[in-house]
Amino acid sequence: MHDRAEGGGSDVKRLFGNLVVLGLVAAVVAFFAAPAVGFFAIRSAAEAGDVQGLTRLIDFQAVRQSLRPQLSGAVQAPAPSFLEDPIGAVRRQMERNPILNTPDVDAYLTPAALSALTRGEGRYASHWSAATPPAAGAETRKPWPRPVFWSVNRMRMAVEDQGGSRTVFTFERRGPFEWMLVQIGLPDGSAPAAPQAAAPATAP
Repeated sequence: MHDRAEGGGSDVKRLFGNLVVLGLVAAVVAFFAAPAVGFFAIRSAAEAGDVQGLTRLIDFQAVRQSLRPQLSGAVQAPAPSFLEDPIGAVRRQMERNPILNTPDVDAYLTPAALSALTRGEGRYASHWSAATPPAAGAETRKPWPRPVFWSVNRMRMAVEDQGGSRTVFTFERRGPFEWMLVQIGLPDGSAPAAPQAAAPATAP
């Protein structure tokens, strides 16, 4: 009887130890996987047009700040000289004025545009700004994100289009298992003008 009691006690200790190990493994996996879960949650919320859900997953102020220099830094052809084309020279200077021509970052922050960004459409995602996001079950290319950088508080994942251009999503840790999107890195090149349409619903 005494041996049986000791055996039962060791079994309980072994079971408890296994549960502790499994709990630690699950916590580590959740810690490392949380940014990827956040990415797919953003894709799902964007496809559903869930603005409130996106607000919980994205730091829109930080993302706007990351997009502005990328959109205002488009390469442009040399301006004509004032003697050759005075009207064209004045027009080009006005186009380059950052006060008169603030980049339309919100064109990339509608649910449809964010959905396109998670599919790797890069700078062309702004063309979806006034469109309806593709349905979750629609036949659209949805590439998986690939981690390109990881640290304790920051992770970057890249999505490539069919030509190899990368859109990079930077997540920042805001809690033990809470990560938020804080930056979007667009592929190199100039940003195409978004089509003019009625003002779409954007996240705050």
